[in-house]
Amino acid sequence: MEEKVFIQELIDFIDHSPTAFQATQNIKNKLEKEGFQELDIKKSWKLKQRGKYYVTQNDSACIAFVIGTENIEEEGFRLIGAHTDSPSFRIKPNSEILAHDYLKLNTEVYGGPIVNTWLDRPLSLAGRVSLKTDHLLKTKSVFVDFRKPLLIIPNVAIHMNRGINEGIELNRQKDVLPIIGLVNESFEKENWLIKELSKQLEVDLEKILDFDLFLYPCEKSCLVGKDQEFISAPRLDDLAMVHAGIAALCNTTPTTGINVMVCYDNEEVGSRTKQGADSPFLIHVLERISLSLGKDREEWLRALSSSFMISADMAHAIHPNSPEKHDPTNHPKINKGPVIKINANQSYTTDGDSSGVYKNVCEKAKVPVQMFVSRSDERGGSTIGPIVSGHLGIRSLDIGNPMLAMHSIRELGGVLDHYYLLKSFEVYYN
Repeated sequence: MEEKVFIQELIDFIDHSPTAFQATQNIKNKLEKEGFQELDIKKSWKLKQRGKYYVTQNDSACIAFVIGTENIEEEGFRLIGAHTDSPSFRIKPNSEILAHDYLKLNTEVYGGPIVNTWLDRPLSLAGRVSLKTDHLLKTKSVFVDFRKPLLIIPNVAIHMNRGINEGIELNRQKDVLPIIGLVNESFEKENWLIKELSKQLEVDLEKILDFDLFLYPCEKSCLVGKDQEFISAPRLDDLAMVHAGIAALCNTTPTTGINVMVCYDNEEVGSRTKQGADSPFLIHVLERISLSLGKDREEWLRALSSSFMISADMAHAIHPNSPEKHDPTNHPKINKGPVIKINANQSYTTDGDSSGVYKNVCEKAKVPVQMFVSRSDERGGSTIGPIVSGHLGIRSLDIGNPMLAMHSIRELGGVLDHYYLLKSFEVYYN
């Protein structure tokens, strides 16, 4: 695929995926265009060799796979794992707050954003709404995206906050509530949000049971730099890995084993949900694949022992203004290739064996590869890798592309790195 086209596809994917719900819907749309068949998790599966399938969970997580041959006990699964969620602000129930003729929405911080980057930005709302049905235990899910500047979290002026440039801690209940508008006599402030959802979705007010709504920035992603070498975008962590993994899965045809792309939700808050990495979602899907192909319990366990996983999450590039924050000998640079992530305390799954595998992959793909280890006096982040590898007992490593400003409302990555990543994933799947 031409590099410029691929990068534009990434930008479009990010801009149309403000939450995990929209990201998963866009993944489904891509897969269906490529001939993948959706499976119902509640029904029996009848899978075929060379078949392409996908299944979703909670509207926010997805597992897609392509069956190369049925001899999985010898050839196993080739997995790539990423996540669909990003740090944000979730809207609370009964969210309207009236203060001095301003209407604000009550929010709760989701994950670990760099909070002050969300101030003074035009923001919008997106997510999922649950509607009433005739079945007591079933709701209907619909997705909503207001797609316009609707809210803003204003800073306090420096004249009233003289110490702000020396560092001010923002209170997450008081200081980061977004303004939705001014209230006047004709403004119906009671249940404003539910009424707006009713209008946006063109459904009766009484049909709306609840919602999962998040703030997101309205500004579009773009390329920056003298040679347009950088990608400036929200949610690069981890939609860039999702995008590259899904593209590689669609671009390749396995001749052995089974290629699997798993896109989890809720990585940013610990993964302990039914759609997260610390759930049985993946292991159940892999076992059902094995059962559908006629394998017994021993063959299923042998398949796991023959499997390998790439846990794909973004990595930290060396910061030109704060190089001292990085390890003295391992400091990745943007547009110098994907990064193998290592941690002695197993925050990442990489070991010498799995690192060697990915180095071989990158050599065959003719792309550069880099190494990342945190400073020994700094605690690094974590990924889905140790959780999934621990559940499945399979060989695994953690990788990612180097970036700056991770968890900011606006992150910075490299154009070449995203293309390098695709090439490495295609070699791995092939």
